[in-house]
Amino acid sequence: MENIMEKLTALCKRRGFIFPSSEIYGGINACWDYGPMGVRLKNNIKTRWLNALTRLRDDVVPLDAAILMHPRVWEASGHVREFADPLVDCKHCKARYRADELGCDPTAPDAQCPTCGMRGTLTPPRMFNLMFKTFMGPVEDEASVIFLRPETAQGIYVNFDNVRVSMRKKLPFGIAQVGKAFRNEITPGNFIFRTREFEQMEMQFFIKPGENERWFSYWKDERMNWYRSLGIRPEKLRFHDHGPGELAHYARAATDIQFEFGFGSDPWHELEGIHDRGDFDLTRHQEYSGKKLEYFDEETRERFLPNIIETSAGCDRTLLVTLVDGYREEEIKGETRVFLGLHPGIAPIKAAVFPLVKRDGMPEIARRIHDELMRRFEVFYDESGSIGRRYARMDEVGTPFCLTVDSQTIQDQTVTIRWRDTLAQERCAIDRLGERLTDLIGGC
Repeated sequence: MENIMEKLTALCKRRGFIFPSSEIYGGINACWDYGPMGVRLKNNIKTRWLNALTRLRDDVVPLDAAILMHPRVWEASGHVREFADPLVDCKHCKARYRADELGCDPTAPDAQCPTCGMRGTLTPPRMFNLMFKTFMGPVEDEASVIFLRPETAQGIYVNFDNVRVSMRKKLPFGIAQVGKAFRNEITPGNFIFRTREFEQMEMQFFIKPGENERWFSYWKDERMNWYRSLGIRPEKLRFHDHGPGELAHYARAATDIQFEFGFGSDPWHELEGIHDRGDFDLTRHQEYSGKKLEYFDEETRERFLPNIIETSAGCDRTLLVTLVDGYREEEIKGETRVFLGLHPGIAPIKAAVFPLVKRDGMPEIARRIHDELMRRFEVFYDESGSIGRRYARMDEVGTPFCLTVDSQTIQDQTVTIRWRDTLAQERCAIDRLGERLTDLIGGC
C-alpha cells in the first residue's frame, strides 16, 4: 500500500491534483495545495455531499459559520481542556509520537524508539493541545488569544436557534456545513490522510430525546450508502462501533465508517464518524453563554434541549479514498496502463474532445463540439501528441469518456466515444452528444 501511496502522490503532482505546499521553499510538513484537477474533484465531492443532504431533502439546511469564534465557545465545547493527544519524545533522535500509536508503554525501560531504535530514550507522555492559537487585534496578550477552529460543528451549535427561528424549523431537522478546520497534529502523514489544515463536511441532526437510537441507525445507513454512491467498492468499507473505552467525552454512542487504506499495522482507518452526542453540546453552550437554547414542542407543550446525531466526514480524506480506490494498473500488450477509475459524477473532467489529426477540418469540428459541450459539462480539448498519448493523459486524471473526431466524422457527422474503464467504443451523432453524455454520466 505504501508503494501505491507513493505512486498516487507522484501522479497527483504530475497531473495537477495536489502539490506540496510552498514547495519552492522546501515545503511545509503536512500542508498541501490543490491544483486545477484537485480543485475540480474536491468541489465535485463537496457539491455531491451538499446535494445529498440539503438539496434532495427538506429536513437539512446549509450553514457557513466563521472560522474565528468567541474563545468561550471552545471552553464550553471542552476543547480547551479535552482536545489533546499524549505526546512522547525520543531524547536521542528528537522524534515525536502520539503515545497511543506507539504500540508499547513508553515508560518501560526497554521501550524502543521506532525511528532510531534506541531503548529507554522515550519520555513519559504529556498532553498536547491540538488547537492553533493566534491573536485578535493589535496587542498580543492573553486577553486577545483566539483559536483557529479545530472542527466546524461548534459553529452549527451556536447557530441552532438562529437557524431554527429564521427557517421556521421543527424537530427533527439538521444543519450541514462544509468548511476549513485546523489541528496541530503531532504525527500527520500518509499524504493527505492526516494534515494540519483540512476541510470537514459535518451535519448535526437535532431530535427529540428518546429518538436517538432510531436516528443513529438511520444516519449510519444513509452515510454508508452515500460512499457507495461514489463508486467506492463495498468490500473496502465497513462499520467500526466504539466500545465504552473508546467513546469521546461528548458521545453516548459512536461508530466509524472505515476504509481499507492499507497502510499501517491495521489497514482499516476512519473515513467518517457518526455520533450520538445526546444534549451535551446545547447544554454546555446554554450554560456558558447564558442564552436559552431549549426547544418548545407545540404538540406536547414540552420544553427540552434537543439531542444531536452527528455525521462528521473529512473532505480531503474522502478525496483520498476516491483516489486510492480508483487507482488502477493494467498490463496491455506488455505495457502498463495507469488510470483512475473515478465515478463519472465526481471526475474532474467528464469528457475530452480530440481531433484524430490536425488536418481535413477535424480540429475545427472538434473545437465546435468542445465549445458546445462546455456549456453543460467540464470538458477538455487536446490536439497535441499521438491519440494514444492523449488517451493516456485523460486516463490518468480519471476522465471517463473521450470523443474523437476522425475521417468518418467528415462523412456522417458522428464521433467515437471511448470508455475509460473498458476501452470499448461506440459511434454517436454529433447532435446527440450532449444527450448521450448526460445518460452515461447519470447512469453510472
